[in-house]
Amino acid sequence: MGQSAVQMDGLVAPASPRRSIAARLLRDGVVSADDILGALTCRGREGARLPDVLRARGLVAERDLLEAEAKTWGIGLLDPSRHLPDPRLIDAIGAADCLRYGLVPWRRVGDVTVIALSHPEEFRRLRPMLEARLGPVCAALASSRAVTAAVHAWRGPQLAHSAENRVPAAESCRDWPRLHLLATLAIAIAVVMTAPMASGLALLWLAVLSLAGSVVLKFVAMIAALRQPPQPTLANGNDIAPIVTVIVALYREGDIAGRLIRRLARLDYPEELLDVILAVEAGDSMTKEALDKAELPPWVRILIVPEGTVKTKPRALNHALICARGTIVGVYDAEDAPAPDQIRKVVAHFQRCGPDVACLQGVLDYYNPCTNWLSRCFTIEYAGWFRLILPGIARLGLAVPLGGTTLFFRREVLEKLGGWDAHNVTEDADLGIRLARHGYRTELIDTVTEEEANCRALPWIKQRSRWIKGYMLTWAVHMRDPLLLWRQLGPRAFLGFQIMFLGTIAQFLLAPLLWSFLCIPFGIRHPLLGLLSPPVVWVMLATFILSEVVNLSVGIIGLGRTRHRISAWWVLTLKVYFPLASLAAYKALLELVTRPFYWDKTAHGLFDHVAGNRG
Repeated sequence: MGQSAVQMDGLVAPASPRRSIAARLLRDGVVSADDILGALTCRGREGARLPDVLRARGLVAERDLLEAEAKTWGIGLLDPSRHLPDPRLIDAIGAADCLRYGLVPWRRVGDVTVIALSHPEEFRRLRPMLEARLGPVCAALASSRAVTAAVHAWRGPQLAHSAENRVPAAESCRDWPRLHLLATLAIAIAVVMTAPMASGLALLWLAVLSLAGSVVLKFVAMIAALRQPPQPTLANGNDIAPIVTVIVALYREGDIAGRLIRRLARLDYPEELLDVILAVEAGDSMTKEALDKAELPPWVRILIVPEGTVKTKPRALNHALICARGTIVGVYDAEDAPAPDQIRKVVAHFQRCGPDVACLQGVLDYYNPCTNWLSRCFTIEYAGWFRLILPGIARLGLAVPLGGTTLFFRREVLEKLGGWDAHNVTEDADLGIRLARHGYRTELIDTVTEEEANCRALPWIKQRSRWIKGYMLTWAVHMRDPLLLWRQLGPRAFLGFQIMFLGTIAQFLLAPLLWSFLCIPFGIRHPLLGLLSPPVVWVMLATFILSEVVNLSVGIIGLGRTRHRISAWWVLTLKVYFPLASLAAYKALLELVTRPFYWDKTAHGLFDHVAGNRG
């Protein structure tokens, strides 16, 4: 094995440091007394490890810090990424557990197994578990990056499989029955062709009922949000701040890496308690090259996601979750610009709410609202959704379909539920339903993250088709056992789930049928009109009018709660905006049969240089 790999006389079981690492660093002249004093003050106030404080603040070179820490504990120093470990020993522990605990069993020296750890103070706590699986063990020190690289070198495929299958099969869409769906669609088309009038009438009733349900839900949610405005979250100065892990899944982001780092650097949270993981797909050379050119701060680390059978954001998030250090885990997108005090608000909110609150959802907005008409409409839509509808849904006690970013979870709950469904292309909305099914709550928090509005027609349709396809998958998965879902959610939340998911799908797919009635004022006879009695026609007309009133109200009030100076007259143009979603819905239905797990990638970083607020 060789003395070059590890100092053999340093292979011991550390009980306690032989000397203060601060004293050793000062004696060796590695850091100044002022730097050590500042780091020790932060450590005492925040409960962070002194090496982590020094590392996060860039006060000590990594090699010097590792050497000082190894001498302090009286153990050897090795690099398992250069001198690879025995893969059979990794299997004895489990690759996922190795990453979770920040260690790798390296080699056997006689009857003793050398354990390379990034946090040697954890050895005493982990020793019983290690000896139960490996027999006698001793400790050596290695960097967390080297530990991760060594485990990935041997067991990348196993980790990829684990990331794809963490969610129980009963709550995942990975066994999606495409042939059954194809048969169902074929039967539906045959029925429509055989009995077009009866089928048209049935579809019309479904469209009107889904529209009525949506109107009622939006109105009630809007009233609930207006009656109970969000309360400011105040930090408790007596609470010890926890480590917060933020995961950003990146794929083909050649132009966004530098801007992302600058935006994350504005977060007003102690660097030593901020653990940012950039999850990059193994074959994504574009993003790797961009990150290599960017100057990454010490609190940011790159994690390579091994190749798997699917290439989705939730799979990357699941893989990164194993390596997370924080008790709170957050998710951002590549183009996000979070408010500087966002992490502090999240921590304070979690510290003040009960353990049943497992997730906090922030408010999403756009920094390029006035690029063009499409960006204005997207901004208005998000304003109503995140400032009225979602807060209202949460306050009504319904299951909250999460947004894909500015999400923060209690890590223990996230791991208990299996993380994200790696095969669901709207993993966020799906996770919100699973949280509710298992008795946890989501709350909206008054903090804003700005991102880039997708304001080109074709990319907008592609993105929206992915969202609608994910809604289809999510509804089908959770409706496998409707009675169980009813018992878990309760009648009210069960009905809300149907309106939000099945109702949304039906509205987009059946919108052309409703639009066809616009031909009547022009003297064109509608074939279904003769089958409807006058009272029914009036009920339909009233539903259409109420829908427009509620949608306009949500758009205008939501826009008024933003900082954007966009004229309220733009809200009227949403009537032309939403038909694009019907095109997306039919694309989603086609992909549901042909490519259910395909992730239609949205390009980022195209319009953030034209951010502005005038409209």
